[in-house]
Order: sequence, then structure tokens, then C-alpha cells
Amino acid sequence: MDADVTQAPERLCRTRFAPSPTGPLHFGSLVAALGSYVHAHRKGGEWHLRIDDLDPPREQPGAADAIRRSLEAHALCWDGPVVFQSRRSSAYEAALARLRAAGQAYPCGCTRREIMAVARRGPNGPIYPGTCARGLPAGRTPRAWRLRCGHAPLRFEDALQGPIQCDPAATVGDFIIRRADGLWAYHLACAVDDGEFGFTDIVRGADLLWCTPPQILIQRALDLPTPRYRHLPIVVNAQGQKLSKQTHAPALNDADATGNLLRAARFLGQSPPAALRHAPPQTVLDWALAHWDDTRVPQVGSPTPASPLP
Repeated sequence: MDADVTQAPERLCRTRFAPSPTGPLHFGSLVAALGSYVHAHRKGGEWHLRIDDLDPPREQPGAADAIRRSLEAHALCWDGPVVFQSRRSSAYEAALARLRAAGQAYPCGCTRREIMAVARRGPNGPIYPGTCARGLPAGRTPRAWRLRCGHAPLRFEDALQGPIQCDPAATVGDFIIRRADGLWAYHLACAVDDGEFGFTDIVRGADLLWCTPPQILIQRALDLPTPRYRHLPIVVNAQGQKLSKQTHAPALNDADATGNLLRAARFLGQSPPAALRHAPPQTVLDWALAHWDDTRVPQVGSPTPASPLP
């Protein structure tokens, strides 16, 4: 029987912006922040800030504070306290314990090199071949923990990208929920936090579209509600690469917050008037909340505008 996903019932809209503190915000980050902020506030809901600081080796000192200052410079003020995933380990421990007790999580003794040598490639990277799914091979010791996916078809409706369907085992494979180095995996932390903090709508970049099936599987395994999803177009550079720290995306110039917001709104298909160019950032946000047209948001992005605004 197909595994249709039951979306969150109608209640107060709660979204979150969840950057990783691996560097300052760039234009692609701002697009995701603006899209989620407008979505929440046009529905009379809340917009929260979560710092996804799960990977200390990749984090940049001071980046979390810089992210908050940049959001404030753009008048993107969040509701409630900032949540840091690095302080939520006990919640993730409890989730793993439940999954283990239910037989839905199992230890894996494979190295990354061994997996890469035999794995097929899927939308999230190498698909685990299931070497340890029936028990650790002789002589192996546990390194990571994985979630059993199964072959039951999973479907969900993305508000912008349309219907998505996959066979989780064939498309994603049994994925890691706790890494070999002891750090928590993104999928587990994200699913647990989204459920426990009651987020009804997840608005983020389309580069994370295929992170959704693993997170839905964890939600179902832990009896957590599944939010509604909206995956925005991503900003790419002239070489067609997603703007990111890895592709050396420049940091936002917080001194030109108004210009940044106008560019982001235009990237998302909106047409703010030129008269806003010299308005304060809050005025740009007020215009967006009053005039935003979801039907004009494109599914796919284009290179970030390089030319200055008039």
C-alpha cells in the first residue's frame, strides 16, 4: 500500500530559518530567509530562528552572532528565543533510543571508502548497499547508526515543486542518523526539532528537496506530525553552482540591506517598485507582506543578479 504523507492540519503557521554557522549569510541565504519570513507573516504566523550547529569542524567562530546581526540589519526579526541544535543532544538521544527499541535503527560498521566503492548514486549521495542491515558482519564493530527505509512508496506534495514520490530504499537507502564520529546527523536533528517545536510549514531551498523523504520517515517512526513543504528556487553563480560557502559566495553587505531585500524579492518573482530603493528595510518587508504573489515564485532559479539596482 502506498505511503501517502498526512500533512499538518490547519493551525497557527510556524516556520523557521535554520542556517548553519559555517560562515556569514550570503544572497542565497537571504532568499530562503525572506521566502520563509513572508510565508509565515502573510498567514499571521510565527517565524523562528534555529542555528544548525551540529558539525563543529565546519563551523566558523563568531558566525552564529554574525548571522543574527545580519538578519537584524535586514529587519528580519524572529519570534521567540534562538534555538541551537548543539544544545539539544538529549532530545536526539531519546529519539535514537526509541528507534533502536522499535528495531527501526541499526548499527553500521562500514567505512565511507567501503560504501563509495560499491554504492549507487542517489539524489542525496551514495545509496547505502545494506551491508549491516541484517547484523554486523563478523569482526565489525559499530561505527554509525542508520534508519531502515523500506520500499513502501512515499509521496508528499510540495507547494512549489509539486508532487514528489519515491521508493525510499531504492532512492535514498538506509541513511545515517548518528555519525561514526558521534555527531548527530542532519536528518534526525531536523526531524526531531521540527516536530517538537511544532513547525507547520518548512520553507527552504530546493537543494534540500531530497532531504524531505528521510525526514518524513523519521517523523513517522517517532509519531511526529509532518509539516507542509515549500522548496524555493536556489541561487546559482555564473558557473551554475549553488551559492554557498563552498563556492565562495560573498557575504551580504549589511550596509545595503534594502538593496539586498529588493534583489531577493525580485529573484522570487516579485516586482517591488523602484521607489523602495531608498526606503528602510522594514518598508521593503511591509511592501512584500502587502503585495506578495505566490503564483509568481519560480520553481527554478537563475544566476544571482550581478548588476546594481538603480
